Amino acid sequence: MENPPAPRVLSDAIAVAIVFLAAAAVLVLEVIGLRLVGPYVGITLQTSSAVIGVSLGAIAYGAWTGGVLADRLDPHKLLPPAFALAAVATAVTLPLVRWLGEILRGSGVFGTLVLAALAIFIPGALLSAITPIVVKLRLSDTGRTGRVVGRLSSIGTLGGITATLVTGFVLVAALPTSAILLGLAVLLFVVAVLLGYRLGALGHWRTWPRGAWRWWRRATVNQRQVAAGAVLLGVAGTLLSAAVPTPCDVETAYQCARIVPDPTRPGGRLLLLNGARHSYVDLNDLSYLEFGYTEWLGAVVDSLAPAGTPVRALHLGGGGFTLPRYVTATRPGSVNRVLELDGGLVRLDEQQLGVTPGPDLSIVVGDARVSAAREPSQAYDLVIGDAFGHLAVPWHLTTREFVTDIARVLRPGGIYALNVIDYPPDKLITAEVVTLMDVFAHVALISSDDALAGRTGNNFVLVASTGPLPTDALRAAVAAVARPASVLEGQSLVDFRGDARVLTDDFAPVDQLLTHP
Repeated sequence: MENPPAPRVLSDAIAVAIVFLAAAAVLVLEVIGLRLVGPYVGITLQTSSAVIGVSLGAIAYGAWTGGVLADRLDPHKLLPPAFALAAVATAVTLPLVRWLGEILRGSGVFGTLVLAALAIFIPGALLSAITPIVVKLRLSDTGRTGRVVGRLSSIGTLGGITATLVTGFVLVAALPTSAILLGLAVLLFVVAVLLGYRLGALGHWRTWPRGAWRWWRRATVNQRQVAAGAVLLGVAGTLLSAAVPTPCDVETAYQCARIVPDPTRPGGRLLLLNGARHSYVDLNDLSYLEFGYTEWLGAVVDSLAPAGTPVRALHLGGGGFTLPRYVTATRPGSVNRVLELDGGLVRLDEQQLGVTPGPDLSIVVGDARVSAAREPSQAYDLVIGDAFGHLAVPWHLTTREFVTDIARVLRPGGIYALNVIDYPPDKLITAEVVTLMDVFAHVALISSDDALAGRTGNNFVLVASTGPLPTDALRAAVAAVARPASVLEGQSLVDFRGDARVLTDDFAPVDQLLTHP
């Protein structure tokens, strides 16, 4: 019988590279995991918390398990399988999450946790087991234990930091999620094979067929079954990843975006962002408003100025550019300025929804709060807030400090109209009512009777101004749309807000205040 080759020593440079790569791969999975599950459960604080929590759990469990195995088994024989299994788990992540995501879409906390676990836990735990295995291989002298452990731990941290920055700033902007995951799976598998040769398990790389065959002959039946199953699963995962349906037409740096034609209206287009119905535009009739809340915002525009009277409007959030084009269609000569965070979404709108910047439409790509701070004072007749992170307005666009800046850019008597989604017991919308009342002298609230009575969730449109609101004209305009609503103001609005607390930069728990359906 041929004797197996003696294990080779793992050099310091290779040990450092392995730990760096393993830790980096875990953080790539964490960053990509948020984008992978977002289209099905939304990008919310709960989603981010679930992804981070699952990632930390995978790191903790993997490190503990890797340490136990390194003490019980030959660590030389553990490293290649750990990378190989992590490669397989990474390859099957994409089809698993995308198929089950359709089943768990909108299922709340349960679905969020399940999808986060599917996206990260198994490959993350396998990769996190690698560092204690490497530590075991490098501990040849107990007098250097602290130095070895400390150095490799710091290298792992540097790997995680590097991966977070590179993934967030470079990879996500350059590659689809599927390409990043499959590329990572291939890299991990290549590293597994190279380590197999380096550590002597497969002989020398120059004789790789004979070395692989030698390993196969020495392997037990169970080892062969596991190896064959892992290879088949990895190949199947890769093939399924290519065939699995994607919920996106375009993956931008922030969104999974999809545009769906409306079969009932030839020019109708529905924009989905991370699975949520975000915007609707009729390319043949830009004055058409499909959603109830857009009709109410249109009513605000109509009550501000007669049809045909140009206005200057600042829009926080672009989406499908429904409201900016409504303003232009109903009031030629108006000037619209849109502050949109997602440049990729703007490009998609230009390519498929006919958005064309020009004298009547300027677009600023960047964070709405930062961009609004650069706008001149008293420059606009109207500010429309319709920026969302899934169902919630981004918290920094809800606070008293931000609302004060919006009041600055409005002309005397100008109107701030803000779209907010909430569900009973309406903690978010009441807090936003109080916040606007703290800045503006006159505030009104538009929504359906059931939503205002606390019987159902809905969109709410807040209307605020330093001067008296045109409430009679507003009520008439809101009553005339296809989805009529009621307008609360004065004491009725005070009663509605109750004892809600003003949102500030120091206290704005928007995701916690929003009751999800």
